[in-house]
Amino acid sequence: MTLEEWVEQFAKHVAAQTDAIHRGDPRTGNKHARKYGAAIKQLLAHGDAGRDALLVLFKHERTDVRAGAAAILLRYRTAEATAVLEVAAKEGGIGAIDAIMALKHWREGTWTLDPG
Repeated sequence: MTLEEWVEQFAKHVAAQTDAIHRGDPRTGNKHARKYGAAIKQLLAHGDAGRDALLVLFKHERTDVRAGAAAILLRYRTAEATAVLEVAAKEGGIGAIDAIMALKHWREGTWTLDPG
């Protein structure tokens, strides 16, 4: 797969996990979490090129997708990712919860999504 296809997979499965959770279907949500986790792993294996590919998701229409990408990119693009997360934290829903938790862990020094 290309980097762009991995980014599409990440966005697709983050959104699908959120939708499954809203339907009360955590089993399906977990399946999608594993799939977006695999996409993250592939993207990060490409180093900065993989991280750069995720930047397009900072403008995604869904809060959960924006927050997910920003959470991964906190170390790499701290200022931009923090700004995306701060906006997402105010939007409500699962994406907001993810944003709040990512910011909390970042500020506490316990964030480990892309240790570098």
